[in-house]
Amino acid sequence: MIDKLFPNKLETTTEILARYPKRNLPEGAMVTRIAPSPTWFMHIGTLYTAMVSERFAHQSGGIFMLRIEDTDKKREVEGAGELVVEALDYYGIKIDEWQDLSGKEIWNYGPYKQSARQEIYASFVKDLVEKWLAYPCFCSSEELEETRKTQEEYSQRPGYYGQWAKWRNATEEDIQAELEKNTPFVIRLRSAGNYNKKIKYQDLLKWTIETSENDMDIVIMKADWLPTYHFAHIVDDYLMWTTHVIRWDEWLASTPLHLQMFEMMGWQAPRYGHLAPIQKLDNGNKRKLSKRKDPEASMSYYDENGYTKESILEYLTNLANSDFEDWRKANLNAPITDFKIGFERLSNSSWALFDFVKLDNISKEIISRMTSEEIYTRSLVWAEKFDKNLASLMKNNKEKFLSIFSIERNGEKTRKDIGKWSDVKWETEYFFDEWYSFDKASLKETYPNLNEADISNILSGFKATYDSSDSKEIWFEKVKALCDSIWFASNIKEYKKAPENFKGSIVEVTTILRLFLTGKTKTPDMYYIMQVLWKDKVFERLS
Repeated sequence: MIDKLFPNKLETTTEILARYPKRNLPEGAMVTRIAPSPTWFMHIGTLYTAMVSERFAHQSGGIFMLRIEDTDKKREVEGAGELVVEALDYYGIKIDEWQDLSGKEIWNYGPYKQSARQEIYASFVKDLVEKWLAYPCFCSSEELEETRKTQEEYSQRPGYYGQWAKWRNATEEDIQAELEKNTPFVIRLRSAGNYNKKIKYQDLLKWTIETSENDMDIVIMKADWLPTYHFAHIVDDYLMWTTHVIRWDEWLASTPLHLQMFEMMGWQAPRYGHLAPIQKLDNGNKRKLSKRKDPEASMSYYDENGYTKESILEYLTNLANSDFEDWRKANLNAPITDFKIGFERLSNSSWALFDFVKLDNISKEIISRMTSEEIYTRSLVWAEKFDKNLASLMKNNKEKFLSIFSIERNGEKTRKDIGKWSDVKWETEYFFDEWYSFDKASLKETYPNLNEADISNILSGFKATYDSSDSKEIWFEKVKALCDSIWFASNIKEYKKAPENFKGSIVEVTTILRLFLTGKTKTPDMYYIMQVLWKDKVFERLS
């Protein structure tokens, strides 16, 4: 029967184990991995898990691996595995062991693609069948569906177990008869679990978990002779000497099965830590970030919108350990890898809520610390990929853009208007006639009580004294003098004491000037904007 089930010559499990010797690592060093399935785009959750796993490995002096779990050939998306490698490289997640984009295996515990390990899995499956810890099942999909309906009718737990496991107690003669007919089959685990018994295990991130033993005779080898995830990751994690597995808590329910399989194989199981999923608010309710509903679930979303990789990593680190924010304030210029992630703090990130306001604030803070040259270079790289018109304008006006980016760049109060490279057009468009626009309706909406004569007095009064060679201090004194001459308070305190004595305040005056010059109510320092626009352009727009 064994010869018919496994007609091809296979290595023995002893020979395979000899090829994967124990790693020579310091005491306490962690061996972690990220093991995505190439069935979709690069998910932000995959990057998050990879970042956390890599940090634990390297801050302990250990190893971080990338293993592509490509055994689900029906759902595999071409190029998805390469996207993972490229994304980890772009975000600086240092991989120690993997198969690179050229197909080269980096280090000695591979192959690092499960589809290339098919014969390894077959050897261990054969060993289990020889020990009668696994068996072939010839049930058709129609038979399994009929069983499910019967279980539902009698209010029984669904699944292939106990009395419902048709081929569990089949004789060798029954199996031989189906093999003679070339009936398709899968290999199932012969579970020794009792659903009415409880097991306890300590999760790295949550608590001591008590749950029922696994009694399901799950499929470990499919009809296409590729293993299921449940079996493949057991073999791989043991052979690769994985010490800690950090994964999403959707796998929490499968952990009893995985621990049971390690025990059946006679192997030491790694420690498991289950992350709560990243959530978002949807009409006031929290829900898991969906790769089908939410564009922000894909890393391509952040690339297209021009978020910097530093911003994403800092945001995810803050999501992982809430004390990162205080650490960053105290270590403003330190590499992010200097921050030590802890399991005890990671557990506090349960039901982490994705917050775009927080991400944007972090992004603005990071870009505010860049030089104007760096902002120009990096935003141009983004624009050449995603906004050709902006890229063309930037290349033809480099010095002007450098001047724009230099505004409020070196003082005590650094501008924080750009949070992502897609903001560049919005924050610079008013410097260029082809993009500048001013809508009088916005002026009336902003100050409905001001009449045209007052607005005209503000514009003409400013033009009468404006000199582009004035220092900022002289410029501001002239603005204050203009306010006093047309009954607008130049002193905010005086205005607040007796607003009835004035038509408005210096706030209205400067905002009206800003609206005519830029079409916006909020911009960086207007004095420096005028310096970039030059006097002729200032007069033209104020006219």
